[in-house]
Amino acid sequence: MEIVDGETTWRFDATFLRSNWTCIWGRGCQGILDHPAPELQQGCCSIGADLDVDEEAMTISALAATLQPEIFEHHAEAQDGGIFADETRLSTRVVDGACIFLNRPGFEGGAGCALHLAALEAGESPIDWKPSVCWQLPIKVDWAPNPDGTEVATVRGWTRADWGDTGRTMAWCCTEGDLAYVGDRSVVESLGEELSALVGTEVYVELRRRLPSADDG
Repeated sequence: MEIVDGETTWRFDATFLRSNWTCIWGRGCQGILDHPAPELQQGCCSIGADLDVDEEAMTISALAATLQPEIFEHHAEAQDGGIFADETRLSTRVVDGACIFLNRPGFEGGAGCALHLAALEAGESPIDWKPSVCWQLPIKVDWAPNPDGTEVATVRGWTRADWGDTGRTMAWCCTEGDLAYVGDRSVVESLGEELSALVGTEVYVELRRRLPSADDG
């Protein structure tokens, strides 16, 4: 399926967008280690989040400074050693085997991403708080330029290969198999906010028109 928007031609994997995939973090997600580890509830947070541009690093740094210990389990570690893996600021730091922002199971402030939890507490969208790679998963956009200056953007589901070399040995990738295809809505609806942020409101509205969810009839 294609939607032309100015100089960008959007191509959509209709099969994935029609599927009932849903995130099962904390509900049997096997994680991305070399062995299944659902009990850790790390999901895809076992490694630090890659940051696209310096502006994103600045935003994450500023938001992290607002997090309180009650909602951020590794607040002390962030205060002592920062939130980035190194001075390049291209990824978040790993603490005790997972992203510094990941609150572990049993933490009183709530398990899961501290940035995500803080956004909800503030009444804001996690999209505006989290690294882009985190809120976009499992959606992937492949960009390909054309000789005439236009471009093709292919929107599809993330695959094992997209993890690079680490993907070869990880226990499970969330879009593989049928474990995560248990949602009560299609992806085009359940991830509507994320898709709209990626492709723009007008393109998303047209996508919904051409690719209605099961609930739309």
